[in-house]
Amino acid sequence: MAEEILIPSSGKITLQLTSSQLAVAFLTSFGSSMLYGYNLAVVNSPAAYIKDFYNKTVLTRNGTGLSGETLTLMYSLTVSVFAIGGLLGSLIVGMLVTHFGRKGTVVNTTVLVFIAGSLMGFSRICNSPEMVIIGRFITGIHSGISLSVVPMYLGEIAPKNLRGFLGLVPSIFIGTGVFAAQILGLHELLGKEEYWPLFLSVVVVPTFIQLLLLPWFPESPRYLLIEKNNVHATITALKWYRAKCDIQAEIEEMQEEQRSLSSVETLSVWNLLLDDSVRWQIWFYTNDIFENAGIPAPEIQYTTAGTGIIEIIAGLIGCFTIEKLGRRHLLIWGFTMMGICSAGITLALILQAKLLFMRYVSVCCVVGIIAGFCIGPAGVPFLITAELFKQSHRPAAYIIGGSLNWLSNFTVGFVFPFLQMSAGSYCYLVFATVCFSVAVYVFIVIPETKNKTFMEISRMFSKKESILETQGLFHVDQLKLKKMNGYGGLEHTSLDFDSSSSVP
Repeated sequence: MAEEILIPSSGKITLQLTSSQLAVAFLTSFGSSMLYGYNLAVVNSPAAYIKDFYNKTVLTRNGTGLSGETLTLMYSLTVSVFAIGGLLGSLIVGMLVTHFGRKGTVVNTTVLVFIAGSLMGFSRICNSPEMVIIGRFITGIHSGISLSVVPMYLGEIAPKNLRGFLGLVPSIFIGTGVFAAQILGLHELLGKEEYWPLFLSVVVVPTFIQLLLLPWFPESPRYLLIEKNNVHATITALKWYRAKCDIQAEIEEMQEEQRSLSSVETLSVWNLLLDDSVRWQIWFYTNDIFENAGIPAPEIQYTTAGTGIIEIIAGLIGCFTIEKLGRRHLLIWGFTMMGICSAGITLALILQAKLLFMRYVSVCCVVGIIAGFCIGPAGVPFLITAELFKQSHRPAAYIIGGSLNWLSNFTVGFVFPFLQMSAGSYCYLVFATVCFSVAVYVFIVIPETKNKTFMEISRMFSKKESILETQGLFHVDQLKLKKMNGYGGLEHTSLDFDSSSSVP
């Protein structure tokens, strides 16, 4: 038992950033998260070359080329199959992290990238459009897994005062991946016709670097102790990830969570949804706006690359301010900024026929949406998922969150063109309404988790309910939360009141 090995300690868990933590954050984000951003943008630049390849291949096979509608359908499938793969990856991530561990899942799923890269890289030599589509599907599976497991892994190796900083590193690399695809897709680099298979398959390079170096680092200490009950491996891992050897207070916090989960099995998605204590917790941008702003078509690719820089800068701002401002503020400000800018696009599109400068206002609003998204909403939801749920609930929570993310991406990408045709300039008001609604929801419902241990969050994040006593209604601040089996809750039979409170 861990209690027999460790000496009790009451020290606070406030530690400094170490090279091991930074290295793992860099390797996992560089070799996994960045690929998600890269694959989002990689098919934009070579779209005409890929369509031409499809048409020529079918012409060689059948003697007749593809119709315009069929060619568009094949290319749309090439783009959208990435999201379908991502949905599948998000559905299996819970099983993978439970069986292989957090680091083990990151390492083992690199094989998907090598398979996908090989298929796409040799597709033209083999005259096979199917290899491109299958490769995109497999990269989607890898991205669906990575979007959940990387923030989960980083959230579990980080001390509480650095969990926000390390948790937002993946979002910076997602923006970096988008920017890298935009830059490599320039005609001066890999944007030429002969280079598009290489352009699609270059993802194997960062993954190969990750595969060489990440296995040398330990598994998540929380996974090793709480799920594998391996105390010695946990101590070894914490010594890797902490600057000081006094790690007993942190292990005791893990042991407290382990004891609270001693009679709780890892929850399935269905059981998580049925759990009353946690049930309620649970890019799309076009170049048309740039064209409407009067930007020449040859320069749009450079303008789009400029938005990639905005993504990275905004991600860095969020990463370096989250431990000071907190999770709630970044989410609320980010969604509010996106809502204001979405409404601004509608206004600009309506007035740009009369006021020439409104075209440039619409461009600024697009930049504002990107900045607002990358400051908080891009990365904080995946971080806060790790914080709000305990070890037994976390895999299922990531399955739900990841699935909703991919379903939303697919739905927006599929519905937006029809929404744009039916609502015109007013279509962006739908997104504005959603953004404002989420900002209000976060303000009312989501608690601040900054600089708190998982057990402190567990006690704090109790289901909201009014406690009505026959003697009167007491303010919630007068109540102390009692630890329940899964989450903090209010025990009606044993309520401790502050000594300073008075009962009317």
